[in-house]
This record gives sequence, structure tokens and C-alpha cells, in this order.
Amino acid sequence: MVGDVIEAMQAFAFLYPAVMAIFWMGGGLYYFMRNERNAGNVDAPPLIENAPLVSILVPCHNEGDNIDEVIETLLLQHYPDFEILLINDGSTDNTAEYLDRLSAHHEQVRAMHLDRNLGKANALRMGTLAARSEFLVCIDGDALLHPHAVTWMVAPMLEDARIGAVTGNPRIRNRSTLLGKLQVGEFSSIIGMIKRTQHAYGRLFTISGVICAFRKQALHQIDYWSTDMLTEDIDVSWRLQMAKWSLRYEPHALCYILMPETLKGLWKQRLRWARGGSEVVLRYSRRIVMPVQWRMWPLYWEYLTSLVWAYVMVGLMLLWGVGLSGVLPENWPLASPFPRLYGLLLALICLGQFFISMLIDSRYEPKVGRHYYWLIWYPLAYWIISLFTTLVAFPLTLFRRRGKLATWSSTDRGYKP
Repeated sequence: MVGDVIEAMQAFAFLYPAVMAIFWMGGGLYYFMRNERNAGNVDAPPLIENAPLVSILVPCHNEGDNIDEVIETLLLQHYPDFEILLINDGSTDNTAEYLDRLSAHHEQVRAMHLDRNLGKANALRMGTLAARSEFLVCIDGDALLHPHAVTWMVAPMLEDARIGAVTGNPRIRNRSTLLGKLQVGEFSSIIGMIKRTQHAYGRLFTISGVICAFRKQALHQIDYWSTDMLTEDIDVSWRLQMAKWSLRYEPHALCYILMPETLKGLWKQRLRWARGGSEVVLRYSRRIVMPVQWRMWPLYWEYLTSLVWAYVMVGLMLLWGVGLSGVLPENWPLASPFPRLYGLLLALICLGQFFISMLIDSRYEPKVGRHYYWLIWYPLAYWIISLFTTLVAFPLTLFRRRGKLATWSSTDRGYKP
């Protein structure tokens, strides 16, 4: 009996990531063939006649080191009519001084100053209310946009009035360590493929908060961003879709970002992401299970299955440890936490996923394939972190006091090249 249970746990531990990897490969290829293959070069965006004004919102908290470079790239956008709204959310460094100087020197730039740190969601809300346009492009205070990114982001919303938000394609720009190189592959092979697949079946788990565009009407309908959610981008994505708005992934909208390159920084970031996913699932479960929200069910069940997988994996590790202790009989059925044959097959499936995703992503970064070698370390570095952040995030979220403001905190942005 015990052996049968352990065998079932081992099979699930292998089958879940293997099936999902195959699913993401199929969905990514389907999206590429249908939406991407003939979409043109990233430097040849759709032609927009009578282009409307676009408001670019940049919420800032202690961004004095980055904001000059960010605004410099924004002013190079090949879009005919845009304004840049800089929202200083209670910064304690020289950010306010930089923003005032930038707004004084550039006619397109406006600066807003909030007197205390109330979080990114509140800063975005204030910026949206002050924006002059119906179309908003929101980026982080350290993100560099490709010159055609705004056009790629706005074009889908002009073509389809049902689209409430568009998310772009973040690219890692700090690659001086092994963790930095791994994240190049991760954003291509994992995040990019997942977004393509989710787009193909009609629902995205989350837009990328570092680069996203919104229709103001859609935000107004859901009362803007929730100020008490740890990840405002996941929350706003779910609420928009539950309100019947469509989201779109646009891989041509490139954005170059800084990411953590230390284990401590990576742990903090991924724990926050995991807690954000737990928050939306716990808060909106009663609404999601209603038949009217059936299109959200794949996202809901995918999250629940990943949570079960994390606990199954820990259970297998504990059983393996108990077996090694010598307390149990010699015929204890679990010799290792992973079946050897299953583990080899899973590794081959993952390498296939990495290869396909990098082949697709070479359209946007021709030399991305050079990072394929580093992905052999991906399971060790990221699956373990993902496993344990999921385990830690769920109980922390259960006991987090609802209504508490999610304010800014210091971020590890790695080492600039």
C-alpha cells in the first residue's frame, strides 16, 4: 500500500512538469505560427493612422540612479504623440530633484510628487487620473523601452475595442553572473512560452508590470489597481479578465530590464511573485468557480496543481530522508526522490522546450542561443527556488492581514554590465 502511494507521488512529480512543458511547447508553436510568423520585424510596427495621444506612466521610488537613462530612451519613441508622466511616490533619495529637472527641460514630461510611500498601485492610480490620454503605457523606473514599443503596445487596442490591456516582452540586460544568464533563458523559455500559450487559449495569468499598456475605460470599470495586493500586475490582470476584458501578449514590444543577480535578491523577488499568485487565487476563488467565469478555470486549476506538486515534492524528499536514516526496513520503497528514467526523460523534454523557445526568441535577440548552455543549471537554480517559494508563500498569504498597503521596498537589480 505504501509503495503504491509513493509510486503515484513519483509519477505525479514527473508527469506534471513534463505535461506542462509539452503543453507550453505546443501552445508556443501554435501562437508563433498564427500570430508571430508573419507579423514582421520588430523595427517595422503596424502603421497607425490618426494616432491618438498616449500617456506613458513611470512610477518612481528612489530611482535617482536610473531615471535619466529611462527618460532618454522614452523620448526616442517613434510614436507621433505622447506625454511622459513621472510619479514620485515618497522617494527618500534625489529622485524628486531629477524629476523636476527633467520636466523643466522636456515639454513632453510632467512630474507628480506624492508626499509618502503608498506603493506602486497607488502611484499608478494617481498617474492614471492625471493622464490626458485614454491609452496608458506603464513601465518601471528602471526599464528601457525599444523605440517602437509604444506603437506595438497601442496598435492591438486600436484594432479591438475588447482589449483592456497589452503586455510586452521583457529582456534581461544585466548578465554578468550565472543567475543573470539563467534568467535570459528563463524569460525566453519559460515566461515567454507560457504567455504565448495562455494567449492562445484566451487568458493570461498576469501581464508583466514592468511593461504593460491599458485602456483607461477598462481600469475605471474595475476601480483601478488594488493598493493592498503585493503584486498589483497579477491582481489587475485577473480582475480585468473577470470583468470580460481581453488581455494580449505582444512579443514585439521589447523592454530591457534589470533583474536580481544574487540568491537573496532572487528569493525575495520570487517569494513576492508567489505570494501575489496565492493572493489572487485565495481572494477571487468564490468568483472564479462560478460558471460565468469558466474561461478563468484553466489558470485557476494550473495554480492549484502547481501548489499540490510543490507539496508532493517536499513529501517525496522527506520520505527519501527517512529512508536514508536507517530507521525503516531495507525494502523501503523510495530509493531516491526522483525516478531515474523519469528524471532523464524530463530533462530531455526541458531541453527541447528551451531549444524551441530560443529558436522563436532569436527573432528579437539573434544571439540568445548562446545562453542555451547555461540552462543545464536551470532546474537546480530555479525549480528549487520556485518549489520553496510556493511552499512558503501560501501559508504567509493565508495569514496576511487584508487591507494592508503594499508599499515599495528595496530591490536587488543585479550588476549593470
